[in-house]
Amino acid sequence: MPNRSPNSRQPTNPHLPDDGTRQLLQWGSCIVASGAAAVALLLTVLGGFTPTGATTNPGWMALIVALMALPFGNLLLLLGVAKWLRNRKLARRGSPQNRPNRPKS
Repeated sequence: MPNRSPNSRQPTNPHLPDDGTRQLLQWGSCIVASGAAAVALLLTVLGGFTPTGATTNPGWMALIVALMALPFGNLLLLLGVAKWLRNRKLARRGSPQNRPNRPKS
């Protein structure tokens, strides 16, 4: 068992393991933010773009970063939100070990 410092975050429900939801949400939002920043820089500072592409070399790099970061970051965020909603539903329902046995009718 790994040693944990007293300041490390413990899961709120001991029956639900840390399944990486927080990391998916954190990294997905960081990647989307970097893609949005690349788009903002492309439109304001780096010369904009025309129907044939960006007008400067740094503009092309910003366009490439934006076209890679935005779809990938949105997929990570979508997966993270789906896992968060599932964990929330499971936490509300409670773990099967804590529920009383009901007789089947």
